[in-house]
Amino acid sequence: MTEAPRLTFTRLAGSPGRGAPLVVGPSLGTSVAALWGTTATLLSGHFDVIGWDLPGHGRSAPATAPFTVGGLAAAVRRGTAGLWDGDRRAWYAGVSLGGAVALELALTPGVFDRVVCIAAAARIGDTAAWHERADLVRRDGTSALVPGSRRRWFAPGFTERDPDTAERLVRSLIETDRESYALACEALAAFDLRGQLHRSVVPLLVAPGEHDVVVPPSPAARTAAIAPGAALRVLDGCGHLPPAERPAAVAALLTSDTWELP
Repeated sequence: MTEAPRLTFTRLAGSPGRGAPLVVGPSLGTSVAALWGTTATLLSGHFDVIGWDLPGHGRSAPATAPFTVGGLAAAVRRGTAGLWDGDRRAWYAGVSLGGAVALELALTPGVFDRVVCIAAAARIGDTAAWHERADLVRRDGTSALVPGSRRRWFAPGFTERDPDTAERLVRSLIETDRESYALACEALAAFDLRGQLHRSVVPLLVAPGEHDVVVPPSPAARTAAIAPGAALRVLDGCGHLPPAERPAAVAALLTSDTWELP
């Protein structure tokens, strides 16, 4: 039986009442501050940037029961209530598992007027592989994932160009609660919106990384093709974690005229 996950929300940049609220979500194995921190600073003149952490990641408490991606989306809708004044509308942008949450929000948006799905698709990976990873982490901890994550997360040459950012993200993986990570893997194993995204009700932007080996541009393009009116923008030079790899490019994408709030 699944349970509503408990999420912690943190203001990453900006201030209440200045700029439209932008809620940002993390990738599996990362804290939202490590992933979005630099991009959030670049966006502070445009948005009030609020991030949330997955269960057992960053500042969020460990999970105490299984959860679903839809449950995470419901927790985001619930957790943002009261974070800003009045009935102001907001944007959402998430990466990987946080991007899967974006797709759930496109179906049931709540306060969100615009939704951006980065490095994610309507179906991510293989069911058996997710269960195998969950078993590995329960047995050996998240440190066992570090070598593979260094290969999967970043575009070629990034760890040499920016070793500090790469190590900060790897550190957030090592510090993640192993059971929470395993439960997130199982949530992704069950996630599949390919038969539902035709019911998307808000503008959706799908933004894969050019060099992403986890969610390559092709499945992201198929996802954008399902949702009515969705746009596709490939982020050049990025792997699986674009807000950390190319903060300026992600900030420019989110502040482009195409995506201005009315």
